[in-house]
Amino acid sequence: MGKITHQIEKCIGCGNCTVAAPDHFEMGEGGKAHLKGSEEEDKNEVKETEITEELKQAADSCPVQCIKL
Repeated sequence: MGKITHQIEKCIGCGNCTVAAPDHFEMGEGGKAHLKGSEEEDKNEVKETEITEELKQAADSCPVQCIKL
């Protein structure tokens, strides 16, 4: 198991993560991505899950690097 952190304030809503990992990300309010099934922690979305290739691709494709694994 691993931990995903999505830094909402940095997100620019490009949607790359929703294409790379649609089981984990969706577009949410305000045109920013949302980490499905996450909890809010210090203004970030956090989720414990298995780190898959899809999640690695989502993090790598983020132009502002707001997804941390």
